[in-house]
Amino acid sequence: PPGDPGMYQLDVTLRRGQNLAARDRGGTSDPYVKFKLGGKEVFRSKTVYKNLNPVWEEKACILIENLREPLYIKVFDYDFGLQDDFIGSAFLDLTSLELNRQTDVTLSLKDPHYPDHDLGSIFLSVVLAPGDQREATMLMRKSWKRSTFGIVFSLKSRGKFWNCVNFCAFVSLKFQTQSLRLSDLHRKSQLWRGIVSVTLIEGCELKAMDANGLSDPYVKFRLGHQKYKSKIVPKTLNPQWREQFDFHLYEERGGIIDITVWDKDIGKRDDFIGRCQIDLSTLSKEQTHKLEMPLEEGEGYLVLLVTLTASAAVTISDLSINSLEDQKEREEILKRYSPMMMFHNISDVGFLQVKVIRAEALMAADVTGKSDPFCVVELNNDRLLTHTVYRNLNPEWNKIFTFNIKDIHSVLEVTVYDEDRDRSADFLGKVAIPLLSIQNGEQKAYVLKNKQLTGPTKGVIYLEIDVIFNAVKASIRTLMPKEQKYIEEEDRLSKQLLLRNFIRMKHCIMALVTAVCYVSSCFDWDSPPRSLAAFLLFLFVVWNFELYMIPLALLLLLAWNYFLIISGKDNRQHDTVVEDMLEDEEEEDDRDDKDGEKKGFMNRLYAIQEVCVTVQNILDEIASFGERIKNTFNWTVPFLSWLAIVALSVFTIILYFIPLRYIVLVWGINKFTKKIRNPYAIDNNELLDFLSRVPSDVQVVSTVLINWFFLKKKKENTGHVVVNYKLL
Repeated sequence: PPGDPGMYQLDVTLRRGQNLAARDRGGTSDPYVKFKLGGKEVFRSKTVYKNLNPVWEEKACILIENLREPLYIKVFDYDFGLQDDFIGSAFLDLTSLELNRQTDVTLSLKDPHYPDHDLGSIFLSVVLAPGDQREATMLMRKSWKRSTFGIVFSLKSRGKFWNCVNFCAFVSLKFQTQSLRLSDLHRKSQLWRGIVSVTLIEGCELKAMDANGLSDPYVKFRLGHQKYKSKIVPKTLNPQWREQFDFHLYEERGGIIDITVWDKDIGKRDDFIGRCQIDLSTLSKEQTHKLEMPLEEGEGYLVLLVTLTASAAVTISDLSINSLEDQKEREEILKRYSPMMMFHNISDVGFLQVKVIRAEALMAADVTGKSDPFCVVELNNDRLLTHTVYRNLNPEWNKIFTFNIKDIHSVLEVTVYDEDRDRSADFLGKVAIPLLSIQNGEQKAYVLKNKQLTGPTKGVIYLEIDVIFNAVKASIRTLMPKEQKYIEEEDRLSKQLLLRNFIRMKHCIMALVTAVCYVSSCFDWDSPPRSLAAFLLFLFVVWNFELYMIPLALLLLLAWNYFLIISGKDNRQHDTVVEDMLEDEEEEDDRDDKDGEKKGFMNRLYAIQEVCVTVQNILDEIASFGERIKNTFNWTVPFLSWLAIVALSVFTIILYFIPLRYIVLVWGINKFTKKIRNPYAIDNNELLDFLSRVPSDVQVVSTVLINWFFLKKKKENTGHVVVNYKLL
């Protein structure tokens, strides 16, 4: 139409809702609102809990290019851990609005499937105004160097010129708004102001959900995007969990931890037992709070310990600010992790500094043949991001990240993404580096790998990493429970993964069967010299056997493998079968992504899928357990093998000098009095915790594990060193 400025600004104030439909069992809802324009979400409100007449009073500024596209308003009921329930929707006809005039709008919510149902109303205040052409032009000029619309100057006609200016200004303004939103998101996901330590102790008098009058309860926690799920305690209304985990606290004012309790049901949807919330803003810091939280919409209560502590464990700085190059600061760090400080703050194991320098020859993710790469650096639950370098396949970040190491067996993950304005970031490549394999102070070029870390993708990334840690603290921490990641992919059924785990378990069983057959062949005298030697050895060992000989024999096995390795007769064989299976699984994942819309049949077979996933995970655990024992004695991780030597030496000496009855007595007294001395102690098995740090064959294949203990170093006087590594 005449006078159409080509771009509009819509200021919307979301006022309130009235008589919304109830979607929860308690007769209420937890409503929030989404605004969509042209099929894309442009605004999402906060959630108002347990209210059918919510008040939001939230404002949104939306840029409109075409008034004929209506603004869709959709209202949902938030359900933690489940798919959010749809309450109703409506649309606002933008052509009916007068320019520069505030209009109060009441929209009745409808469900297309049930058009006769009354689902409540939403109240808005809207102002539609034409876009400021002068401001848009200035904005376009400021960002002219970053835009690709130089063709404007080739347009002679004044009318055509201004139409193009309008278009450029709209795109630039939209780009800037989205970039600000993305950088806001990046800032939130980078730096945290504290740590929330939660210990789930027990549940009391929970609601019975099963026919036998009991339940199989587990608990889900959520703080923002961070999630944690407890183990399942079968057949009880008074479960004992005794699990500890940490959340990162991003907001200064605190936050809300959503807690829901569920009853596990095989073959059908889990039953909801109850929910509660912890308002962290009401808790004092640096103090442990014992909370008894009654469950809403259910029965019983949970007992928890919650501690809020400040954190300065992670930082981001430019390359010019280097902690380890400052001699005074380096000496302080070395002093903090010196042997003299071995019993001071056991949880502070070490210090990690990562220099993310640059990347080269990255994959082109955009139609222009370029990418907008940024880098994510992760260590367990610590996650930091670089800035985005736009339209570049050879970005330079020059950032330094520092982390506090809680477990020396952690794996540093560095992932490169392409920033996308309208959807989630595209994956460009990833590298996983165990901390124990790092050689300090060397700049290395790491080949980027695919998501499964089974093969290379395009590009390399240059990193310089330094690790300083206290070996005694690291050894003590090795015998404690491993930190769980709160962002984990959910298990899903995979035919290839099931087959791979079966083959792995078969290899372990076949190794055991081979050993049994070898012993049986000695009894059958298939080889008389060998059988005679075995018989004499049997008589000697049985006649002179003492208990200390068991760890001594394991020591001899470790020593034998050690001498084989240093003599060049490495008896470790690289299992190409596992690699082949991983590659096949990656291809199957690609096919699954393409067929993502055809999963209705699998949903109908949910019960079978859950059983198959359980069997698949059991096979993985059994195979990993056997492989970890093998890799301990194969010196796959020299630190752990040396730790095993120290532990076995100590056990050998103890068993040699101290009678067995005294050892058993001390062990029994400790076990019987442990809960009396510390009622909230978390049970653990030191041996299993140790083995959990030893990588399985799949983890060895999936990580850049450099055999730093036996690697022959070649010193070169070059500016950087391209890493040469082998997968053990």
